[in-house]
Amino acid sequence: MIATVTFNPSLDYIIRVEDFKVGEVNRTNYEKIFAGGKGINVSIVLNNLGHKSTALGFVAGFTGQEIVRRLKDTGIDCKFIEVDNGYSRINVKMKSQKETEINGQGPNIKEEHIKQLFDLLDNLTKDDILIISGSIPNTLPDDMYEQIMSHLEGKGIHIVVDATKDLLTNVLKYHPFLIKPNNHELGEIYGVELKKREEVIPYAKKLQEEGAVNVLVSMAGEGAVLLDENGEIHSSEAPKGTVVNSVGAGDSMVAGFVAGYLETNGNYQEAFEMGVCTGSASAFSEELATRQEMESLRENLKR
Repeated sequence: MIATVTFNPSLDYIIRVEDFKVGEVNRTNYEKIFAGGKGINVSIVLNNLGHKSTALGFVAGFTGQEIVRRLKDTGIDCKFIEVDNGYSRINVKMKSQKETEINGQGPNIKEEHIKQLFDLLDNLTKDDILIISGSIPNTLPDDMYEQIMSHLEGKGIHIVVDATKDLLTNVLKYHPFLIKPNNHELGEIYGVELKKREEVIPYAKKLQEEGAVNVLVSMAGEGAVLLDENGEIHSSEAPKGTVVNSVGAGDSMVAGFVAGYLETNGNYQEAFEMGVCTGSASAFSEELATRQEMESLRENLKR
């Protein structure tokens, strides 16, 4: 079983405005609505790749109901905790001369709701993979990631963490199976600027020394680097293509890696290649990557 956790799901309202002007009436020439949130993106891409997962997290109000409806309509199993105070957020992403985002707050999550999430997590076993990703809403404790990993410690669950700053570094002591910072996030942790693949390697090693089992660093157009638990370094250029939409590319890389790891019985090179190509396939598309798009890129990937 694969489970994903999205603490603050959203409806993502994607629009294009030809020439946005502040203080005036602007009209869209493109609009699309998606169920959003990093864990949700992972579940959607896993589903596209042929792997079932269960989406966990918190939803509220009519927007929360719509998030669940959209996911269920695509065949994704949902076990969200329904929160009775507030509503799931709507995030507006506007493309014009510049790309602008306005993100909502989300509902008020209480201790009783957190307990319900932990009850669901208690069903996981050593044969399962848990993917925790994204920011923590201000109604949850700052150490939510640590609480989950401490609670599950010793059960042998493969836990994947895709988070930034302290959310990431504070869980290294629990030895997450995989972490996926991008090069900017990795540089921010250590106070350096990292632009080339070879530059990220010593800092990815530091994260391993601090507890991470495998470290996957995404670098947009520069490609990606994986340091696996066996001491091997995997490096790849980014597949060639035109970036259409960067939203969800990192989540797609995580989904591709997990799918590849499962399909090849733990072959890290194969998992890495699938991750790289799945992330790029999402970046080159208006929507999240499909298996066909991933495989098409992989055929031409420079090794």
